[in-house]
Amino acid sequence: MASTPVEGAAAHAPTASEYIVHHLGHLSTHHQEKIVDFSIINMDTVFWSVAMGVVGCFIMWLAARRATAGVPGRLQAFVEMVVEMVEDQSKAIVHGDRRFIAPLALTVFVWVALMNSLDFLPVDLFSGLFRMIGIDIHHRVVPTADLNGTLGIALGVLALMIYYSLKIKGVGGWIHELFAAPFGIYMAPFNFLLNLIEYAAKTVSLGMRLFGNMYAGELLFLLIALLGSMATAFGFVGHVIAGSIWAIFHILIVILQAFIFMMLTLVYIGQAHEGH
Repeated sequence: MASTPVEGAAAHAPTASEYIVHHLGHLSTHHQEKIVDFSIINMDTVFWSVAMGVVGCFIMWLAARRATAGVPGRLQAFVEMVVEMVEDQSKAIVHGDRRFIAPLALTVFVWVALMNSLDFLPVDLFSGLFRMIGIDIHHRVVPTADLNGTLGIALGVLALMIYYSLKIKGVGGWIHELFAAPFGIYMAPFNFLLNLIEYAAKTVSLGMRLFGNMYAGELLFLLIALLGSMATAFGFVGHVIAGSIWAIFHILIVILQAFIFMMLTLVYIGQAHEGH
């Protein structure tokens, strides 16, 4: 007996594991076969990171252009609130010239918050759009759920830590601190190793913390989407209830992770202003 179209579609439907693996794949330059391969570029991560950077700059520009001395509008009030919050935190943490550091912290907060917010888009949105035009490719929207993206930002913070250490202490002072702190010059080899480990630990933990939280949130959204695929009333109701609850809770995670990343950036740069 010939199978019906419904049975044929069901036979070709992906399993739960295949569905999750497909949605966790990246649009890359080529297939990754090794654990570490710097020749691979995740183009979706690069595109959405740059796109959110442009959106963030546009929002700040728009708020600055529409700023008035009278009663502020909603956008101006919101931006002023964020700027004041960042300024207060930078003033409390960084003791020194903050002309560049406060705008840096603001940029980090807005950029990371926007990238995190992409997690609110429906998980099947882009795969469905691609299928409509006959394309079947991997595509992940959330750049902060990609370890390459978060570690890339963390490496930028590491570069700023070293830059401000050199700027404040000078080349000689920074090198002396590497070998003399915290146990004295007579423990130079041990001090140097300890300081290298400290730099590496700060960079890795900064990137891994953001990645872990956003990756877990993305995975949970996929599991909730699978719940909605169950052809039962329980599956549909459970999908709506669980999806709504997690989306509301995830708003806090999105903002909190952006705030934590900004605070750690300020802390690390603030430490670069101080000597052991």
